[in-house]
Amino acid sequence: MELKTKLDIEKDNLVADPNIAELLDNEDLVKIGVCVCHDLEADLLSRQPWEKRMEESMKWALQVTEAKSFPWVGASNVKFPLITIAALQYHARAYPNLINPDVLVKYKVYGEDPTGEKQMRADRVESHMTYQILEEDVDWESEMDKVLITQPIVGCAFKKSFFDPIKNCNISENILAKDFVVNYWTKSIATAPRVTHILYFQKNDVYERVARGMWLEMKEEHPASIMPSGLGLLADKAQGLIQPESVDSSTPYEILEQHRWLDLDQDGYAEPYIVLVRRDTKQVLRIVARYTRQNVIRDKKGTILNIVPEQYFTKYPFIPSPDGGFYDLGFGALLGPLNASIDTAINQMIDAGTMATTAGGFLSKGVRIRGGNYAFSPLEWKHVESTGDDLRKGIFPLPVREPSPVLFQLLSLLINYGERIGMSVDIMVGENPGQNTPAATSQAMIEQGSKIFNGVFKRTYRSFRDELRLLYRLNQLNLDDSVEYNENKLAKWDDYTGDVACVTPASDPNIVSDQQRLIQASAVREAAMTSPGFNMYQVNKNYLAALKIQNIDMILPDPAGPNAIEQGPSEKLQIAQLKAQSDQAIADKDFQLGMLTLMQEVDHTEAKIVALQAKAAESMANAQAEQGHLALGQVQAQISIEKDKKDSLHKAMDLMTKMYATTQKAEADKAKAKEPKAK
Repeated sequence: MELKTKLDIEKDNLVADPNIAELLDNEDLVKIGVCVCHDLEADLLSRQPWEKRMEESMKWALQVTEAKSFPWVGASNVKFPLITIAALQYHARAYPNLINPDVLVKYKVYGEDPTGEKQMRADRVESHMTYQILEEDVDWESEMDKVLITQPIVGCAFKKSFFDPIKNCNISENILAKDFVVNYWTKSIATAPRVTHILYFQKNDVYERVARGMWLEMKEEHPASIMPSGLGLLADKAQGLIQPESVDSSTPYEILEQHRWLDLDQDGYAEPYIVLVRRDTKQVLRIVARYTRQNVIRDKKGTILNIVPEQYFTKYPFIPSPDGGFYDLGFGALLGPLNASIDTAINQMIDAGTMATTAGGFLSKGVRIRGGNYAFSPLEWKHVESTGDDLRKGIFPLPVREPSPVLFQLLSLLINYGERIGMSVDIMVGENPGQNTPAATSQAMIEQGSKIFNGVFKRTYRSFRDELRLLYRLNQLNLDDSVEYNENKLAKWDDYTGDVACVTPASDPNIVSDQQRLIQASAVREAAMTSPGFNMYQVNKNYLAALKIQNIDMILPDPAGPNAIEQGPSEKLQIAQLKAQSDQAIADKDFQLGMLTLMQEVDHTEAKIVALQAKAAESMANAQAEQGHLALGQVQAQISIEKDKKDSLHKAMDLMTKMYATTQKAEADKAKAKEPKAK
């Protein structure tokens, strides 16, 4: 596309220009506007088969009731909610496992971190980004809720992440697949030659953007009537909405936001820009660069070699399309034919039951009955001019059969296989598989039933990771040097100078149920109780989180945090202390028993000495005789032996006391050495 105006990226400062369209000639703007609308129509044409499939899918998902005249007017027209059940099952499992209300973001730390600075920066990023997503962007959670309910039906959903200068915060909003247009054979958003987001703005929204200098002033005031697509008409019909026949004050402007490439500097290499065009008039409203100076790669001569564009969109796929197309498969495409067959079988059974209950027949000419329809109430009898025998012979009822049991078996088979594809079998929706089914068997059945879901959930996890990285990149581009948030917390721009690849969701892509998370946490906790080396605080915290316990930080404060509770002695130390106390008690008992025995011996010896001294006195009275001298000598010798024995006993008692005191002091010093040092 040849343009009349030639711009210079550096001199004209296109990167920082709020609206490059003001620098272009009016003829160039007309060319760009026509080109944008023409390329959009080409992309819409390439995805027409997909839109037709989606129209049929949306009929079943939205349970759109259509007029039915076969086999008779007012025949049964039941819509079985097979796709709806499958979508709700996926949403019920994906939403709580993907979104943690406490921490959404995890920032990985690579390399050595001796000072802990990297970990502190990671903690600040995790806290700030979680606050941005859940608090600043008040609609983020509701938008993600919509993504996870539309993704399984349509096959893919889209999120748009951008910095809103009006709200002054990052925004990540849901985009319906019908409003996100790319060529069907595009491989990915990053490699697409153009991506078009169809937007709808009210008059006040347009006025504000023009007044702020963001858009050019519109040439025509009133928008043309909007012809919704087939998907839009189905959605309106399901909700009972009627499109206005003519343009009124509430009719929005249809704006095309196309992310494409334009060669504005006429050097032969097109640069990435965002072009906003009013669809009905093809007027260009705004052009902004979707690259920074750092994204421009030049050679030594200054020639542009490559420009890496900034990305704004994230695709949430469900099941990749086997034909290689951009738009993926959902339950609408997978279960649609089954749903149609189920609807047919159910309606046939209901119609057969209606005919069996209310079927008419044939009347012969001989039966004299007044014309018209006859309806009977209970206990009612009607008068006729014919005899009973004539009535019996003249009335022939239609040979209508009861609903076929084979048809019922076919219906059960179709629903069964539909539930297999939709991951909504009995045990997966909470129904009891049987009273005598072992717990291990039930757990194995749940695990096998979740295999399909595991693959889908990992794709959703990867998409959520890509969205977080886009938000991280937006902080790199738009965050101030320091921002205070959540009253007393501070986020720094320096914290976002790291690699975007470090940002990941805090959720675990391998765990898809609360039971799995609890089993895993219990197993780790059990291992930590028997093996050393585990971080018991983190182990217990994960276990409480798996139990869905609220206020974990209050129940189990971080030992390194300000609310840390002084820890008592460990269990092993307590056991050692109890053992030491027991050993001490035994030692005390042995010492006391030994001392008591020695004291008894001393008492016995002293008594013996006293008895011998009495005997010696008696022998001295008879000392004149030779035999008396001999007896006295013997008694004195025995007294001397007993006194020596008494001295030995006293020495033994002293020695035992000293040894006991020495042992006690050694044990006390040993125990004191093992006590933890005060912080």
